[in-house]
Amino acid sequence: MPKVTVDGQEIEVPNGATVLQACELAGKEIPRFCYHERLSIAGNCRMCLVEVRPGPPKPQASCALPAAEGQEIRTDTPMVKTAREGVMEFLLINHPLDCPICDQGGECDLQDQSIAYGRGATRYHENKRAVTEKYMGPLIKTVMTRCIHCTRCVRFSEEIAGMDEIGALYRGENMQITTYLEQAAEHELSANVIDLCPVGALTSRPYAFEARPWELKKTLGIDVSDAMGSNIRIDSRGREVMRVLPRINDDVNEEWISDKARYQVDGLTRRRLDTVWIRNKKGKLDKASWNEAFAKIAAAKPGKAIAAIAGDMQDCETMFAAKALLKACGSTLVESRQTGMDYPTDNLAAMNFNSTFAGIEEADAVLIVGSHVRWEAPLVNVRLRKAVKRGAKVFVVGPHWETTYPAEFLGDDVSVLGKLPGHVADGMSKAEKPAIILGGGGVVAGGLDPALALAAEWKLVRDGWNGFNVMHFSAARMGALMLGFVQKGGFKDLVAAKPKVLLALGADEADYSQFGDALKVYIGHHGDKGAHAADIILPASAYTEKAGTYVSTEGRVQFADKAVFAPGDAREDWTILRALADALGVSVGFDSFAELRAAMVGEVPALGVEGLADYGSKLPKGGKAKSGKIGYPIKDFYLTNPIARASETMQRCSAELLHGETFAEAAE
Repeated sequence: MPKVTVDGQEIEVPNGATVLQACELAGKEIPRFCYHERLSIAGNCRMCLVEVRPGPPKPQASCALPAAEGQEIRTDTPMVKTAREGVMEFLLINHPLDCPICDQGGECDLQDQSIAYGRGATRYHENKRAVTEKYMGPLIKTVMTRCIHCTRCVRFSEEIAGMDEIGALYRGENMQITTYLEQAAEHELSANVIDLCPVGALTSRPYAFEARPWELKKTLGIDVSDAMGSNIRIDSRGREVMRVLPRINDDVNEEWISDKARYQVDGLTRRRLDTVWIRNKKGKLDKASWNEAFAKIAAAKPGKAIAAIAGDMQDCETMFAAKALLKACGSTLVESRQTGMDYPTDNLAAMNFNSTFAGIEEADAVLIVGSHVRWEAPLVNVRLRKAVKRGAKVFVVGPHWETTYPAEFLGDDVSVLGKLPGHVADGMSKAEKPAIILGGGGVVAGGLDPALALAAEWKLVRDGWNGFNVMHFSAARMGALMLGFVQKGGFKDLVAAKPKVLLALGADEADYSQFGDALKVYIGHHGDKGAHAADIILPASAYTEKAGTYVSTEGRVQFADKAVFAPGDAREDWTILRALADALGVSVGFDSFAELRAAMVGEVPALGVEGLADYGSKLPKGGKAKSGKIGYPIKDFYLTNPIARASETMQRCSAELLHGETFAEAAE
């Protein structure tokens, strides 16, 4: 490891580190626009200039210069100060001074660095350059006159998202950044370029002119649009969520989030349930009070004949409270797999993403069975791209989808697993770190047993490596499995039990027609499919309106905080279940959220520790492959849950990006 001196301080830096990284290790702030830790080095903004000896007597770009033994680096000399002022002056020559009307105002790298490193006055009095706006889709607003050509957006699209959609035209002062033929950016991570842009050239179209950063309250949360458990920051003003931004977590989402996680939040204010409803004898819904609703449920006298279904976005506390309520009533009829999936739940290692998200990057051979990874977990797809860049081979069993890396499709029937081509079997068996990713489509088609058999044959579980992975797409799934919120026979066991009262906890994908005369009580936050089928609607909180515990598909336990209050008469789910317990005359053993969480952790201690839960590594024996056509569970990436379906932004993304509809701009 080379030793370098930074402003008189000698430090040791890792092999391959750049001068910029050496300066940061020494605690020195180096301004930059084009450099980003997760992107390739471009070296084109020249803002990160430093003085290095030995070397030519001139400032050098620290982002592109390797740190070497014996270097003397200076970041505070008059030469460096003058050079940075000169670069900033050139950047501002053509930059419009429209900060008061720029959405990036208050959180703009150019603003901050011009204050810290600029001259403070301009010497340029000629006309400024103007660039026509570019259309990049319903999510990205462009003001390309502000662009400083850092090319971060270009490198993100090519290197991270894997879609060569953004590039540069022309040269020099005439250079322009644009999408191919000015079409919309269509990949699932497109809006991350908004965070990357160091100026106001690319900003959020739905969020335009809505709020300034200093007006917003910032809350740490967990995304529930998929099972990744992406770390997010929820920015709110008053009782409204204004936007969602990613938080850095290298083990989970790095610093990216999907477009759905970012933009579904405008659905939180639409189609909301904010009052109690009871269906009358004519089939119409009438407004009612909480007491009236609880009285009607109690009048049904369910006794042991009460069941509960949990939706895809439920937190662990809500499911535990529901299970405690049913247990007090003498019932064990709980289920979270609302679409009818059925698989053994006694071995959680067989249902977990065991290699972890970060670990899948190290795989050198990957077999994907029944998973449209780009839609089910876009950020796992990013990890797979990294694995392929390192030389991994990817094979897919399932209907064809557009991958962002080279992959070989082997067929769309799980019977393929019993007769894999020789080069696939050899590649997987001889790999140092082989991995299987089994999606929901593969599980439904009967792919679990043959996948487990292949895991044993290829020795996927070995010292320091477990390559057997199940990809869930529901944020509540692993938490529900840990809590035992399942039936041995799945959803059909609930139907066969013929409950008198059915509690639907935000379950909007279930088929309620199978429950006949049962009193259907929907406890949720949106007027979606579950509310349409319900006899009683009790308004509850969305994920931004309550604290909760969530477990990702890799078994990572994470805690989210409450950002805003629920609208109208809506209440947090656990308080509704606690009040219902009183109405039914049973005791659940908790009166506060703290008591509820303590009881939950007492029953499942792993839910009280943030981080990866330990499910062990022993996998059950598999079986032979049978015939079963694979169908992917997600038909429309942008409309997978009631919040997204209520979101105007997500509806437009679905219509424009997936179904090819066109939307006229105002000037047209």
